[in-house]
Amino acid sequence: MPGAKAIRQRRRRREFSARGLVSCAGALVMTASLFAVPAQLRSQAITIDTRTGTQVHTDGAPVDRRFAQITPTDVKLSKVSLNTKTKLELIRVLQADQGFAMRPFPRGHKGLTLEANGLLKPAGEDYVSMVTQEGLSAKPGDRVVITDLKIERNKIVFLLNGGPDFKHRFLRHIQLGTGTMTSPVVQDAYADQPMGSRLTLEFKGGVPEMTGKEVKDLLAPLISFDVKTPIQAFTDTLPPLLKNAILSHHVLVGMTTDMVLFAKGEPNHKMREMEGQMPFEEWIYGKPPQDVEFVRINGNRVIRVEIAAIGKPVEVFEKDVVYGMMRTDGSPLQPGDPQGVRTVQLGDVHRDPNTQSPEAPPSLREAGETLPHDAAHDKDPYAMKPVRFPAQRPNDQPGYETPTDQSEQKPTAQRATTQPAAGQASPSPTQASPRTAQPQTTPAPASQPAPENLTPATPTE
Repeated sequence: MPGAKAIRQRRRRREFSARGLVSCAGALVMTASLFAVPAQLRSQAITIDTRTGTQVHTDGAPVDRRFAQITPTDVKLSKVSLNTKTKLELIRVLQADQGFAMRPFPRGHKGLTLEANGLLKPAGEDYVSMVTQEGLSAKPGDRVVITDLKIERNKIVFLLNGGPDFKHRFLRHIQLGTGTMTSPVVQDAYADQPMGSRLTLEFKGGVPEMTGKEVKDLLAPLISFDVKTPIQAFTDTLPPLLKNAILSHHVLVGMTTDMVLFAKGEPNHKMREMEGQMPFEEWIYGKPPQDVEFVRINGNRVIRVEIAAIGKPVEVFEKDVVYGMMRTDGSPLQPGDPQGVRTVQLGDVHRDPNTQSPEAPPSLREAGETLPHDAAHDKDPYAMKPVRFPAQRPNDQPGYETPTDQSEQKPTAQRATTQPAAGQASPSPTQASPRTAQPQTTPAPASQPAPENLTPATPTE
């Protein structure tokens, strides 16, 4: 029979183990909640119905057509599983083959996943987030090369442009040697960062018996293996109206620099200038007497097109017409909200100082509220007021004394021009300035009557 001490020790162990399970469960719950929060904050804007106060889900909101969901293919596949001979034939046909990207290919270990005759994962906002976080490996219209491919039981993995990972991914973390003298197994540890991408083609029920042409048809929404020129490969990824404009050598407001280069080529001159606080680059095409076209670019977009033709008035275009074409429904990303629905942007809102006024400072007033002391001409509390300059201070130059009596503020020049009366002696230099000598009383001349005798006496009766 175990003793009382052993029984107490067993009870303590059970209590400690129970506490540990509870703490681990709480930690798991907290970790799950922490990882669940960012998923709710992925969107940069939420739409709220002001009548009900609930959030309006906008999963089908328009996005850039380059990141939208693809149209599933319809390729008839065999129900027989892939054998070894066909597997080697596919590797021989597809490896080192070249094509043109029809969609942006992101970097990163995960890459894009395409279901056979199905949808693309990710798509929409998740697709944009992946490209933003991982970086861009190939733009639409760029040439891509199938560097390697691996055929597994239910998927085929394609490594494009070298793949997104280093070669010998795990061996480059190992070093061999004796004592402190070690050397890495992989000698190219300081090689350039890989810039490739990964594409996974999934099959339900396993990879079937198929040919290389069928695999290319399944990849057609993402990679085009047709023989094309660079401009054909680029314009095939654009809407029809924009494609026709580029092939017709027209520049539209909203085009990217790549579109301008495909449409017009390299400009004759480039100038960089500033307009207010906005830097821009002016591309000039043509020389007089030919038509001259000025294309103003800010960042990577065309913001102004000016055409100066001989014998015609100058034409200026500033309205963005490409932005709507690149949307899935041909409209801006955030169209006018329906009645009672308000779209709120999350995070810091960036304002254009050239086109948007700064946000008003916080105030306790409601919208349109006026106070009793507001003047009729000053209803806007944030309007600019007249500048009030400070009162001018007395002259504090050296040798200048501020007068203390009003009688002493008369100009000195006026006193100097006063001539003395007849028989009156000229004042001495010490009497010229009242600031340095006391004023002296001069008696009236004898020829002049006294001041009190100037008034004639009134006769008495």
